[in-house]
Amino acid sequence: MMTTFESTIRQIPYPQQQVYQKLSNLEHLGQFKDRIPADKADSFSFDADSLSINVPPVGSITMRIVDREEPKTVKFEAAESPVPFNFWIQLVPVSEDTCKMKLTLKAELNIFIKGMVQKPLTEGIEKIADVLQAINYGE
Repeated sequence: MMTTFESTIRQIPYPQQQVYQKLSNLEHLGQFKDRIPADKADSFSFDADSLSINVPPVGSITMRIVDREEPKTVKFEAAESPVPFNFWIQLVPVSEDTCKMKLTLKAELNIFIKGMVQKPLTEGIEKIADVLQAINYGE
């Protein structure tokens, strides 16, 4: 059964195009590695199109960008994960200098797994949104 998790909509004080440019190339993540708490994830690696992270106790997860729709959407798919999922970042312009962002995760979860992971996934997507909202997209 496909289950959808969505972040709250976040306002980002940078132009949509600037935010898209940074988020659509995962090599920009290097400058944010130190913001991920060691107890939440370790062995974090990435290139322009994919990222791998070890999340205790879940295990290793690799996501790959499967679609870029400039300047609106970056879509990811699980390449390696205990649970099949898709993840995407949506950006909508508010003005010339601001945009809104929403994160969506769709995962294939049976009823037993859903009960165990619903709260951590809901909290996790909000934490990812916190980090992405706090980025200085002007650098």
